[in-house]
Amino acid sequence: MSRFQSIGVIGAGAWGTALAQAAASAGRDVTLWAFEPEVTEAIRTTGENTAFLKGVKLNPAIRATSDPEALARCDAFLLVTPAQHARRTLAAFARHIPDRAPVLLCAKGIEQGSLALMTQVLAQTVPHAIPAVLSGPSFAIDVARGLPTAVTLACEDAVLGQQLMDATGSPAFRPYWSSDLIGAEAGGAVKNVLAIACGISEGKGLGRSAHAALIARGFAEMTRLGVALGARRETLAGLCGLGDLVLTCSSPQSRNMSCGLALGRGEALADIMAARTAVTEGVATAPAVTALARREGVEMPICAAVDAVLSGALDVDSAIEALLSRPFGPENA
Repeated sequence: MSRFQSIGVIGAGAWGTALAQAAASAGRDVTLWAFEPEVTEAIRTTGENTAFLKGVKLNPAIRATSDPEALARCDAFLLVTPAQHARRTLAAFARHIPDRAPVLLCAKGIEQGSLALMTQVLAQTVPHAIPAVLSGPSFAIDVARGLPTAVTLACEDAVLGQQLMDATGSPAFRPYWSSDLIGAEAGGAVKNVLAIACGISEGKGLGRSAHAALIARGFAEMTRLGVALGARRETLAGLCGLGDLVLTCSSPQSRNMSCGLALGRGEALADIMAARTAVTEGVATAPAVTALARREGVEMPICAAVDAVLSGALDVDSAIEALLSRPFGPENA
């Protein structure tokens, strides 16, 4: 039997629900906490998360709740709330998380203001927990339906990593261990911003060559920032970096790419966001990534251009013109 038999999933959006489904499929006892009582009620009465993952029948082993105390008996936790809400949520759950329990951080973002990675937010709010990161190329609907998916599971200790892989993994949901938490976090955060850029390019009809260039040059930006923060290049070249970047930048199914697609077609950001119920992490992460890059002395022109468009400092055409007017230089710089 797995060391971690009882899994608490904090956050019942599409991704949290999908991860609860994956853990239940792995044979774990899963408690899924939803902020919205109506989500809890829908799961209990219909067996579906009709608000965020409609059409997917959930494993009956998943228990839905809106009571934080219901997770107090869990021995491992997945935090799947949006990055900008992570601090408040973790602070609220701190007393329900046992000493030395692992918390897998599944939000992909950087906190605005503090510019903290999610592991840093965890250390400040639940210092008695053991940090881990789950990140990689994965759409919630694919995971929830049991389609083959591979992700990075990062934590410092290899034995703990194996135990967490055993607790969450299955033939269809395949975690790969890494000790590089910073790499897993940096890749997941930056790719969301770059996906907005790729969506804008698609919306403007700039062609597949431009799309490929954005992915490649965006990966260079991701690597520069990650290494400056202490990540390993090989981590960023793996599932949680390049793998996630390719997926998120290549399908309108991505909330971030679809946001960029609408921007490229001339829609206003306020209208795009007003029509959505799910969080588009790249919108909140873009200013944080740009500020973090500035602090670390790292050049990230694509991310900076996205930030300028989202803030209204530049319109889409001006941002594209600014990128295309940059001086020529070496590829590895």
